[in-house]
Amino acid sequence: RSSAGRRMSGRIGPAMTERPILYSFRRCPYAMRGRMALLVSGQQCAVREVLLRDKPAEMLDASAKGTVPVLVLEDGTVIDESLDVMHWALARHDPENWLEPDDPAVATLIETIDGAFKHHLDRYKYSTRHDSDPIEHRDAASKILMELDTRLASRDNLMRARRSLADIASFPFIRQFAMTDRAWFDSEPWGHLRAWLDRHLQSDLFAAAMVKYPLWKTGDSGEALPAYAADAIA
Repeated sequence: RSSAGRRMSGRIGPAMTERPILYSFRRCPYAMRGRMALLVSGQQCAVREVLLRDKPAEMLDASAKGTVPVLVLEDGTVIDESLDVMHWALARHDPENWLEPDDPAVATLIETIDGAFKHHLDRYKYSTRHDSDPIEHRDAASKILMELDTRLASRDNLMRARRSLADIASFPFIRQFAMTDRAWFDSEPWGHLRAWLDRHLQSDLFAAAMVKYPLWKTGDSGEALPAYAADAIA
């Protein structure tokens, strides 16, 4: 799903393909951020929409982890960590300079979202599954969000005025937290964070990333990502 370091799995998938194959699940936040990076970079691939409760054998052959996204490159190389999918795409074309600034604070912020925040998010949203106190974990996650709200008081996005890797890597998880109880979320005193979230929810990029695909079946090639024109920076 995510990883602190940048790497490919190094494993080789079942066969060579004409274009990369992306196994994805529309509502998974890890898959969302992978799709957004692929879209903004203009990297074409064949999207195979799957159900995580009924994972196809082809996806499991490529990555036994059974999580999305899984990107199988033309030569069969498998990338099965969401941040690695993002970095692979942006290394090829980064029209909005998402990888700038090259600042250790970016990695630290994303590690907080993927680590502590995700831990509390799961135990808030899926409290029955985790046998947890949802309010305790909501409050713990909220402390992290208040820190982000403070950061956003002085800039439009988490690291700079324009969106970057930090925003797109974090946004799907903050969205998931907010949508768990949107009325409560909107009542909290984090106006800067709420404005940031709504701006990303209303973006053309998010709309393109959330296009619905038919469920993939063995024998189908997959669906093309929609056309998306990135906001190039001179």
